[in-house]
Amino acid sequence: MAVPKKRKSRAKRDTRRAHDHVNLPNLSTCPQCHEPVLPHRVCPECGTYKGRTIIAKEES
Repeated sequence: MAVPKKRKSRAKRDTRRAHDHVNLPNLSTCPQCHEPVLPHRVCPECGTYKGRTIIAKEES
């Protein structure tokens, strides 16, 4: 079985892990209700997409 002969330094270890972070999603605002929404998706609050009502929501 392959076993490392020398211990990896902290710099080598951290360089490898440099891309393992979590990215936040890009949020835009809905032009109708001004709530944050993911791009290219129907707004979960008001149910509109590109100015058209896709999901009918009851006003409360």
